[in-house]
Amino acid sequence: MEDFWYVAHVRPRCEKKLAEFCIREGFACTLPLYRSVKRYRGKKVEFRKPLFPGYVFIQIVPESTPKLRQNQYVANLLEPPDQQEFADQLTDILNALDTDLEVRLEPQIVAGQRVKIRSGPLRGLEGIVVQRSGTLEVHLRLDFIGQAAALRLAADELELI
Repeated sequence: MEDFWYVAHVRPRCEKKLAEFCIREGFACTLPLYRSVKRYRGKKVEFRKPLFPGYVFIQIVPESTPKLRQNQYVANLLEPPDQQEFADQLTDILNALDTDLEVRLEPQIVAGQRVKIRSGPLRGLEGIVVQRSGTLEVHLRLDFIGQAAALRLAADELELI
């Protein structure tokens, strides 16, 4: 039986709780987290926050969906129509999170030039470039939920497609 990707739209601030439930049930789940550093009275505290608030990505057999739909943390369970495209885009974002680069949520997908990263740990990834105040950002899109992860890169690390 083949596993399919599903996107669980979760109730507010329940992403980590649903991920823990999935682990207990033996479901393969992905919750992309980014590092957030806050300063409190001179102390630095690091948090791990969901990159896409409100979403958890789960790979299961279709027969397991009723158990997920009945979970108290799930508001809606969606199935991406193009499984391969969704998997490829999610993998690109997860690879970016595995680097030391700053990755943040970029909910507005702005039309722009497509680029391929030609050097560094993300070599080969494709994205959309947006220029803001002299710095270049590459948006790694997750089209199914209409959001993107943004990376800051030097122009010499990019090539036009």
